[in-house]
Amino acid sequence: MRTLGGDQVAEAVAGSVAALRAATDRDWSEVKAGRLEWSVRETAVHLAGALIAYAGQLAGRAETAYVPFELTLEDGADDAGVLHVVQTTGALLAVTVRSTPREVRAFHPYPSQRADRTGFAGMGVAELLLHTHDMAEGLGIPYRPAEELAESVLTHLFPHVQPGPTPWQTLLWATGRGELPGRAPVTGWRWYNNLVIPAERLDLVGIRPAEARDLRLGGDGGFEWIEGGPYEGTRDAAGFLLKAYEGGVHRPEFGVFALVRREDGRAIGGMGFHSAPDEDGRVEIGYDLTEAARGNGYATEALRALAGWAFARDDVRSLFATIEAANTPSQAVVTRAGFARVSADENEVAFELRAP
Repeated sequence: MRTLGGDQVAEAVAGSVAALRAATDRDWSEVKAGRLEWSVRETAVHLAGALIAYAGQLAGRAETAYVPFELTLEDGADDAGVLHVVQTTGALLAVTVRSTPREVRAFHPYPSQRADRTGFAGMGVAELLLHTHDMAEGLGIPYRPAEELAESVLTHLFPHVQPGPTPWQTLLWATGRGELPGRAPVTGWRWYNNLVIPAERLDLVGIRPAEARDLRLGGDGGFEWIEGGPYEGTRDAAGFLLKAYEGGVHRPEFGVFALVRREDGRAIGGMGFHSAPDEDGRVEIGYDLTEAARGNGYATEALRALAGWAFARDDVRSLFATIEAANTPSQAVVTRAGFARVSADENEVAFELRAP
């Protein structure tokens, strides 16, 4: 799996500084930054402010709002000094990401009010790549980041965007900065940090396309699993998620979640949706647990949390599950979660739970 962390933030910072340093003899306040309304200098200040804000959110463990501070430059700071501030704030974000535990999530408004260290790293790298592009375009200097960096941003923050010919071209298109053959221009966009649904003892942590690819290929997806995990059902579900992503039909809120035990931060299984709801608001769910985690009520607890989240939406009216006839423990899980048996044959039993 191509990781997204402090090293990638540092790589993006280095690429940005190297490209822009060649133009510090220009007056950045007099040059518009590409398609933006800001000047190159205003864009650089915004970039530095975003980087230090992301570091502040993680370091301060912000829970409900942005930490109330902002970046101010000294009077008389020249454009080389502004670039140095970008370099410095980027280094601070890289260090913060490296030192933040995996389970920490801090406030960010979209879409689920929280982001983890990977999310903040991804947002920092996205800001660096995209705004360096804007500034370089305005200054008329070359800039093209590594495709691996652009791909990491897409597979972590743009799970709803179908991959295109190259990652960098796709990222520019997805953020309204370029064109892709056969696709309409983008006029409004947002990135998507993975959803986390809390249960009593567990968190259902949304699996990103990058993590799904790693799981499908036999890796751990970036999670620390208990003995015997991940189970084959989770790997299969990751494969379906990846196929939907590559086909441009993945809706991340109706994807796959790793079940992460809060007491030790270890993953014990997977649970999620087979697709988005159909026109009747009906959607199928599936799940598995590693053998070492079974018999503790974890699956029932997670299923109740997932159902509660789903029924709080306007587009879900019923959940259903199809379970092998011989798998009586799994049938007991859905029954305890409130599902009713609706049909059966010699091979499978179908259960349904309707919205309250």
